[in-house]
Amino acid sequence: MLVGLDQAQLQDLAADLGFERYRGRQLAKWIYGKAASGFHEMRDLPRPFIDALAARYVVSELLTAEHKHSSDSVDKLLVHNGDGQVYECVLLPYEDRVSCCLSSQVGCPMGCTFCATGLGGFDRNLTVSEIVGQYLALQRLSARRISHVVFMGMGEPLLNLRNLLLAMKILHEEVGLSYRHMTVSTVGLVPQINQLAAEKLPIHLALSLHSPLDEIRNRLMPVNHKWPVETVVGAMRDYQRATGRKVTFEYLLIDQVNDTREQASAIARLVKGMPCFVNLIPFNWVDTGQGFARPSKERVQAFRKVLESSGVNVTERVERGHDIAAACGQLAGQHTGRFANRRSLSTVPLRS
Repeated sequence: MLVGLDQAQLQDLAADLGFERYRGRQLAKWIYGKAASGFHEMRDLPRPFIDALAARYVVSELLTAEHKHSSDSVDKLLVHNGDGQVYECVLLPYEDRVSCCLSSQVGCPMGCTFCATGLGGFDRNLTVSEIVGQYLALQRLSARRISHVVFMGMGEPLLNLRNLLLAMKILHEEVGLSYRHMTVSTVGLVPQINQLAAEKLPIHLALSLHSPLDEIRNRLMPVNHKWPVETVVGAMRDYQRATGRKVTFEYLLIDQVNDTREQASAIARLVKGMPCFVNLIPFNWVDTGQGFARPSKERVQAFRKVLESSGVNVTERVERGHDIAAACGQLAGQHTGRFANRRSLSTVPLRS
């Protein structure tokens, strides 16, 4: 398939087929600039070139298993590559921009106890083509240009770091997106955070923190047993210094679990002096068997006030797409396609 190849590779492909190299540049513009779904749309390419391409390649193998459109204009696609292994991507239009949320894996091996994706287990990493293909599929749904990309869909992006970096490079160099408009969310894989920092790219990094206390974060996120709070927050400090970008601490508020004033005060001490935001996310209910519940508005506001009174920059996520199961993993969990092989965290090696 052609999605996932950069302009230089497409020029080589054109030359290998016996055509001028500049045809590869034209091909790249159709694929990445205009999000063409097939060769029939590429009207300025000569028929012999189209025929030679069509005999050997497809633009993308991405198929849509399900498409839902919400009452607040959110589109969610459940996609696969003909193998039934489904994963999700979401189009999020705002007044001042259009954003999208992309997956990096089929399922997720991290086993976070509050997460719908984690209920399905883990199957495999997505390829560069599959990652970029999600963006292009969503762009075809939008009359406005998608300018912001967040890797907060299914999977742990930093477990697929090589393909993630290549996909972001194509989105930057071929589609024309700014690295500064790309956000990578992680549960906190310290070696990979350090690797990403070494790239010196101005990518925004977000850590799923969810508690400043190891005993609670251990319960919520098994990864904390390997890299506890102080260690992973230290890695985020190093990332911020290396890139000059403010970092974000995502904080899922769960009633009577991690929404106490004491934990808010502990967060303030933990991030003191670091250019950062704390993004509060009231729990979007999914039955994980843990009995988790959404906190009251009063508890959310009390938690926020403690942070703000300590000088912490606080945001609260605007929640959208409830009526189409837009939260990560919810739609895939409802689908009859294969998702996933239910391998647990203990069967997937983590780099130390």
